[in-house]
Amino acid sequence: MSTDSKVIADLKAAFAGESQANRKYLAYAKKADDEKMPYAARLFRAAAEAETIHAHSHLKVMDGIKSTAENLQDAISGETFEFTKMYPEMIEHAKAAGDKAAEHDFHLANEAEKVHAELYKKAAANPGQAAPKVYVCKVCGHIHEDSIPEKCPICGSKAQAYFEVL
Repeated sequence: MSTDSKVIADLKAAFAGESQANRKYLAYAKKADDEKMPYAARLFRAAAEAETIHAHSHLKVMDGIKSTAENLQDAISGETFEFTKMYPEMIEHAKAAGDKAAEHDFHLANEAEKVHAELYKKAAANPGQAAPKVYVCKVCGHIHEDSIPEKCPICGSKAQAYFEVL
């Protein structure tokens, strides 16, 4: 890994930009699917995958991928920061601005991040254990193990329609 602070900053910025482009292009692909535009959808998905390749490469050059135990600890730290500091501050800013949609959006993400941190802690305690089925709520990002709940415990969505198995 480089020791030059500007190179390190550039790698971090490139990683962030490529990561954001990936997620944005996947959202664009979904919209193109909804609008029955398959060529645009496929192109967005292909570009999203290319951006993932770039992001992973930048992360590797930054020496950002460690052992699974270290990666789990990093994930726990990141998720914990999000639900203890980042999202609570964003929720307060949205409340102060009177932006109910942003406040609700941040609240759902905050609640999901709490679950994510707990699941990472569980995995860190026994990373080699058999993997249960994992279901993700496509509305709020809640992760549920083993079975689909009757409704999402965070956003209340009916599970059968809104949970995806991974």
